[in-house]
This record gives sequence, structure tokens and C-alpha cells, in this order.
Amino acid sequence: MTTFDPNAAALPGSGIFGLPHVRDEASVVIVPVPFDATTSYGGGASEGPAAVLRASAQVDLFDAQFGRTYEAGIHMMDEPLEIRELSRRARALAEPLIAKGGADAGDGETLRMIEQAGDQVNAYTYENFWHVLADGKVPGLLGGDHSTPLGAIKACAEYVASRWRPGDRASAKGLGILHVDAHMDLRPAYEGFRYSHASIMYNVLETIPEVSRIVQVGIRDYSEGEAEYARACGDRCRAHLDFQWAQAMMDGRRFTDLCHQAASELPDNVYVSFDIDGLDPSLCPHTGTPVPGGLSFNQAALLLQTLRDARKTIVGFDLVEVCPDAHPGAPEWDANVGARVLYKLCGLAAAGR
Repeated sequence: MTTFDPNAAALPGSGIFGLPHVRDEASVVIVPVPFDATTSYGGGASEGPAAVLRASAQVDLFDAQFGRTYEAGIHMMDEPLEIRELSRRARALAEPLIAKGGADAGDGETLRMIEQAGDQVNAYTYENFWHVLADGKVPGLLGGDHSTPLGAIKACAEYVASRWRPGDRASAKGLGILHVDAHMDLRPAYEGFRYSHASIMYNVLETIPEVSRIVQVGIRDYSEGEAEYARACGDRCRAHLDFQWAQAMMDGRRFTDLCHQAASELPDNVYVSFDIDGLDPSLCPHTGTPVPGGLSFNQAALLLQTLRDARKTIVGFDLVEVCPDAHPGAPEWDANVGARVLYKLCGLAAAGR
């Protein structure tokens, strides 16, 4: 690792969090995915990776929970210009459909082109995550909207399955997902879009059999159909509703106990999918679909710490739906919070190595 002063200001041109690591020196590799095609309320998540990168220079590197995370090495790949251009084209196709409340029978060709864009994103994230995993490192995706991690999750799930051998613990066989979000994301082809930001976990459950369980935390905005689908999935999908946790704490239950319960429901190998709107919206006011309620920053940090305390292996992770303020010169509050959530995720990933 290149010698540098972790107490000094980030140098111009340095990497994520002001770190000097090249990929070979890093144990955590961040894959930026500036794609935002189908968000149906607000947009701007395609600007998330660049905004978080800028804001990360202000993050102090010693962390009270995870210590000297930077010593593990963190590297962020260059933003792929082809994915950014793909996002621009797909968004232009999707906006008229969103404006009229969703696709209709005459929009088949447009939907096909938007789906092709999603296929390309899935192929990009799958390939890059697989290469990082094959190098013995932990990959993290920085989105982008919440449709972007599907290929990444598939790579992590197949990687875990490929390493399981008869005689290993049953809990080590499948990949579990800790899904922090305001929404269940269990809608099939929402507004006609197969790879909708509102369909990511539906697509995971339908297309990635190696995912053995999804545990959802922070959920507070969902359809009746999603709730019914979650119940039909049985033990494969467990939703912890935000209101239920709030009620339990009002009745005297400790937040840490609720976190331990959620962690106990996950298998040994875990992927963390962190939608920033799982937080209280005062922390992410410009995210595409903000919802009242949610986790405080410290509650989210404690939830992640619970996975470390439970000795879960973090196979990969994502942070999505960070949308910076579009007004020129505005303080990047959303990115500021996002950068600190990302550092916590990196700390969790590095802690298990």
C-alpha cells in the first residue's frame, strides 16, 4: 500500500475516500454503475457515483465501529462511460411511458429497447463482480437506481454456490440478502419495465435460485400485491416492517435485539443491498422515492455491526438511489450521507477478512 497520512486532507486526484490504492492493493473494489432509467417519481441516481466519489474526500478514515477500514484497501473503478450513455438513452425512452402511468399494448418495441439496456447493465455488473470475487476481493456496487445490482447479486450467489461442498454447514450453501429499503421492490415488471427499480427483489427471487433468503429491514411503503407475494415466498422472504419495529421499541424492546433477530434469519454468506431511502428522508431528501420514517444513520450503522457480530461473511454489497441536489452549487448532503454509508459498508466487508 502506498504510504500516506490518513489524518491529512485528501489529495487532488486521489481515489475513493482520498485513498491511494490501485486495484491490486485493495481488498474491497467499488464498481460504479451510473444508470437510472425507470425511476418513476424522482430521478438523478445516475449522478450518484460521481457525487459520492467527490463527497468521500471529506470522510475521516478512522471509524468508531470498524476501526482503520482504509488499511484493508479500497479501490473504485473508473465510471463506465458506456453505461452512462446507455442510461441517457434508456431514460429518454422510458420517460414518456412513465408520464402516462406505464406502458400499454402499443409500447412493445420501446419496452424491448429498454429491457435490452437492462440486459447490458446486468452483463456488466455480473462480469465485473465475478472478476473481483475470483481475485479474492469483496465487490461493492455504487448506483445508480435499484435495478442495477441484479447481475451483481447473481455473480455473488453463483460464487457462493460454487464454493459449497457436501459436508459443509447447510447455512453456508445459499446466499442471503440483507435488504435495507423503504420499499419491498417485489413488483413484477412495474409500469411495464421488467428491470424496474421497484422489481429488483422480485427478479432476484424469480431468477436467482441460489439466493436462499431475503431479509428486509426498513420497509414502510409497499403494495398489497407485494405483501401477498412475500407471504407466498414463505421463509425465502422475511419482511421487517418499519412500523412494527417502531411499535416494538415503544413497547420497550431494544433496537439491538431487533437487529440480532434479523441477522439470525440470514445464512452464513450475506450480500447487503442498501437503498439510501431505507434511511429517514431527512438524510436523503433528493432520493427518487423518499418515504417518512426509516432508520437513523446510527441505527443503520448498528444494523451493519450486527452482521459483523454474528460473524456473517459479506460476499458483496451495493449502495443505490443516492441522488445529489441538481441545483448548481448546492451542498451535496445526499452524497455526504451516502459516502459515509459506503464507508460503513466497506468497513463491514473488510471486518470479515
